[in-house]
Amino acid sequence: WSFYVNEAEKFDKALVESWKADMEGIVIFAGLFSASVTAFIIEGYKTLSPDPSTRTITLLAQISSQLAAISNGTNPNLPSPPPPLVSFRPPASAVAVNILWFFSLAFGLVCALGATMVQQWARNYLQLIERRPAPGTRARIRSFLYEGIETFRMKAVVEAIPALLHVSLFLFFIGLVIFLFPISLLIAATMLTILVLVVAIYMMITLLPAYYPHCPYRTPLSW
Repeated sequence: WSFYVNEAEKFDKALVESWKADMEGIVIFAGLFSASVTAFIIEGYKTLSPDPSTRTITLLAQISSQLAAISNGTNPNLPSPPPPLVSFRPPASAVAVNILWFFSLAFGLVCALGATMVQQWARNYLQLIERRPAPGTRARIRSFLYEGIETFRMKAVVEAIPALLHVSLFLFFIGLVIFLFPISLLIAATMLTILVLVVAIYMMITLLPAYYPHCPYRTPLSW
């Protein structure tokens, strides 16, 4: 039992350390990325509601016309009718941008939450094993807990977190391209070209391990 416990302990510590290192990086990146997306959402959210300055400018124009009538000697007691309120409908591009950015923010926060939970699960896994000093008892508990990891596919959950973070990143860039098109066609086209190039490289890196098993480049979607 002692030999099994020693070998299993080395394996478990290496596995848990790799999970913790990956999750720490994801937590930091997801936090910074979510803060950046939030800054863009603050600007993009304004396009979903009417601009209050437009109504103000219309009223000021009406007042200016009345003052001009007074200066021309016309009757100022007959005010012109107030300008009609035009129903506001946000453009489809603004709705699409906000949907993509809000989804991106939500996925980023879910990744941060999932990463912290994985760190806690990994720590609890080692603590439950190390509580039993007897080699035989520790070996049985370790086997039981590791069977739970395999049964509930914890490794797949760990690998899904960075994949979801990648999806969040791509959603943000797609929304950014749509957001830039009404502002500057040149900048939007440049960003679209870069995005297409990055997606092509990402797909190539994803598929390379399927044809070249010794390829060191891979993504969470590689098999």
